[in-house]
Amino acid sequence: MTPRLSILDLAPIAPGETVAESFANSVALAQAAEANGYERVWYAEHHNMPTIASSATSVLIGHVAGKTSAIRLGSGGIMLPNHAPLSIAEQFGTLASLYPGRIDLGLGRAPGSDHATMRAMRRDPMSAESFPQDVLELQAYLSGESRIAGVSATPGAGTNVPLYILGSSLFGAQLAAAYGLPYANASHFAPDSLHEAVEFYRREFTPSAQLAEPYVIAGVNVVAAESHDEAQAQFDSTRRTRVRGMISRGAASPEYTDEQIDIFLTTPNGRQIANMMKYAAVGTPTEVGDYLRNFAEEAQADELIIAHQSPQIADRLASVELTAGAMQAVSV
Repeated sequence: MTPRLSILDLAPIAPGETVAESFANSVALAQAAEANGYERVWYAEHHNMPTIASSATSVLIGHVAGKTSAIRLGSGGIMLPNHAPLSIAEQFGTLASLYPGRIDLGLGRAPGSDHATMRAMRRDPMSAESFPQDVLELQAYLSGESRIAGVSATPGAGTNVPLYILGSSLFGAQLAAAYGLPYANASHFAPDSLHEAVEFYRREFTPSAQLAEPYVIAGVNVVAAESHDEAQAQFDSTRRTRVRGMISRGAASPEYTDEQIDIFLTTPNGRQIANMMKYAAVGTPTEVGDYLRNFAEEAQADELIIAHQSPQIADRLASVELTAGAMQAVSV
């Protein structure tokens, strides 16, 4: 069976681009996804990253929802230890009230930032330990069955915004299985745990009021273009930019040339960073379609959430359309 397709949009801020332009690109990407039959678009919570504009995730979701009409929108994810569950219930309850039937709430327990940023956010370093309890508290607010006497989420109560557990290790799979929630594996940047985590989740899944059968979403990088060489050049450019950002501890640094980055990628540390993008469909629509179908089967994924990795928005929009066409051509 052909998997459903969705998009993970990191709202990238390209060199020389403004935040407002990044948001306009996110709107265009969601509109293209909607026009081409994608299931949903998710935005990730990151902080103190000069190249990512999705830090105020719920605000961005609301903005894009107002510029689209049907596609589901949500978080991939909200880093719950950064927030009080009541606050997130109110934010996503507001979104669900404004855009009923279109809002998802993906949850992760990573900080989405560095230690200095954690302190700036007044985040307790131990707050991740209460993630399982916080998920239940949040779920109860959204169902209208608060676990805290005298406290109700308004908006939020009774909206039953669907929850998804995100994970890059076995922990997320264990929690999603125990709570009977859909599981999204961050295999687009943390590929090593994918198969073990999905196998555990499917084996140990317990049905819940939200979900009767296990449901797996797997992340994958994609660059689809009219020619293989064009797609590969776009992917190489994106990978170099990511490596520059990581070794510069921030925004991409102009002091590293493409040649220097390519040499670094041949070192053990460079290969480790390159492995983060191990799962990547790069090439013509036919090549991308074949890769994605094989990947979905091997990952036992019901849905693929795609990070379209072309550096320029025009190329990302083309990749969205070409990928959808390749998958739909086989499913018809």
